[in-house]
Order: sequence, then C-alpha cells, then structure tokens
Amino acid sequence: MINHKLVLPEHLNHYGYLFGGYLLHWVDEYAYITANLDFRGGRFVTIGLENVVFRRSIKLGSVLKFDINRIRKGRTSVGYNVKVYSDSIESGGEELVFDTNITFVNIDEEGNKQPIEA
Repeated sequence: MINHKLVLPEHLNHYGYLFGGYLLHWVDEYAYITANLDFRGGRFVTIGLENVVFRRSIKLGSVLKFDINRIRKGRTSVGYNVKVYSDSIESGGEELVFDTNITFVNIDEEGNKQPIEA
C-alpha cells in the first residue's frame, strides 16, 4: 500500500527538520491501516519496530511516500516492511530516507493474542 504525507511547519524541530517522532507515528499509523485493510475485523496493536535509523534529514515541504508491504503472517501476528521516500516535487526524484519492519499482534477484547482470520 502506498500513502503520502506533506511535511508542514508544525512537524519541524527548532533546526528546521522533521521531528523523528512524527515519522514514527506516520509509519505506525499507515502500517496499522494496511493491516486492517488486509485482515478486516482484526484488533491489531503494534509490538515492535526494527532498526530505527533515520538515513537523511527531512525538510519543510517534503512529500513523503510510505511504501508498505507485508513480509510475514503468523498465527496471531503480521509483519510489514515500510520504506519511506522523500519525493522532490521540483526534480521528480525520490530518495530513501527511512525503512523498518513493523510487527502487529491481533488481540481480543481482554488484550489476549488471538488468531488472525485470513
């Protein structure tokens, strides 16, 4: 699944670059949406992100592209690879600025793991 986000002034730190927390929030949110579209009726919660390394700084006005692909499905959990690119509106080019794997577990109303319905 592909999503996009525009980096606005309220997303910036005092140096003029994107706060990393916003990027992590968007990664979690868009991957969560993908999991829920892949497995309707699931109750997914995030249990982990791997290798959180910010490759490049992200400036005001950048258009971020989130490319989310399922990499594994277990009995109660599902994992996605998320690649984030910064698209240049001026040049049309894109640069990989972040990537991670994120894992969700499906839970019941009491917070216990439950099987994912395929």
